[in-house]
Amino acid sequence: MVDKDLYMDEVAYEDEQQEMFEHYRFDIAAGQEPMRVDKYLATHMEFTSRHRVQMAIKAEYIRVNDKIVKANYVVRPGDVIKFVMPYQRRGLEILPEDIPLNIVHEDEDVLVLNKEPGMVVHPGHGHFSGTLVNALAHHLGLSQGPDAEDERMGVLVHRIDKDTSGLLVVAKNEEAQLNLAKQFFVHSIERRYVAIVWGNLKEDEGTIAGNIGRDPNDRMRFKVFPEGDHGKHAVTHYRVLERFGYVTVVECRLETGRTHQIRVHFNWIGHPLFNDERYDGSEIRKGTIYAKYRQFIENCFKLLPRQALHAKTLGFVHPRTKQMVRFDSELPSDMQALIDKWRKYSENMSQFLEE
Repeated sequence: MVDKDLYMDEVAYEDEQQEMFEHYRFDIAAGQEPMRVDKYLATHMEFTSRHRVQMAIKAEYIRVNDKIVKANYVVRPGDVIKFVMPYQRRGLEILPEDIPLNIVHEDEDVLVLNKEPGMVVHPGHGHFSGTLVNALAHHLGLSQGPDAEDERMGVLVHRIDKDTSGLLVVAKNEEAQLNLAKQFFVHSIERRYVAIVWGNLKEDEGTIAGNIGRDPNDRMRFKVFPEGDHGKHAVTHYRVLERFGYVTVVECRLETGRTHQIRVHFNWIGHPLFNDERYDGSEIRKGTIYAKYRQFIENCFKLLPRQALHAKTLGFVHPRTKQMVRFDSELPSDMQALIDKWRKYSENMSQFLEE
């Protein structure tokens, strides 16, 4: 028996990439004639080709009796076949919307775009329209009308937060999706972010390692747990790009990809991201008590009304050419303006406060 809702591909949420989630399940009934597993699945799954099944087997996404098998495994009565993926299923209807996209690169397999701050990536939690996925449905022509439920809308293989700007890769076909999902699962994707954090970091470069899990006291937040206690393994590498005394501009390289990882890690070490309301960065954390300084910070918050985080660089092995490709984006205007403002402030503080 197969769950009819299991035909929808999914978005790979970064905090779930250490686990495998069941998408399809077949309990082989008595009387089933011996048959290769790839042929069986291609026969019993709608909208799925044998080629796609074979790709999934090669990527080790097909399990029989909880063991990885090869395409020539012979299915027998009593077997339990599972199609597992490194992300959970979703069942939302995706409606196409004509929303402009900042496309950096597009070919027959992948699309790389620069997400604007404030755009939700995937429908859900009160955001059922105006999202990046709604825009992609329109751009790629994957849905045919207001009543359509397109089961191929699994084009996204990762995400970034609503108020984080920067680069995302989109898979345009099944083979590219499986390939990219595997790269995210094994953490071979290159991802570099630029952040502005409160305080003056002691070292020019370093590594933050600490398990990240959902905060039991606030379901909207994540927190760092002691190693081996709760949460999932998370590692962030950083290097300082520029120092302004009260804040520091850093480049972050993700070794793992947990939800809110950079935001949680820097808050944990006492340097929350500038104007990150959820993680203690939207109040004055460093600096003087003078009214003019407070006014300066308030002006900075207005200039950048979100957490100071941008996904600047994205690199991956192209699913067709097998060559490493790398994309880089400019800082968005609000973050660049904030850096310029802090640079001017730090260079001539007294003169700046009199203006």
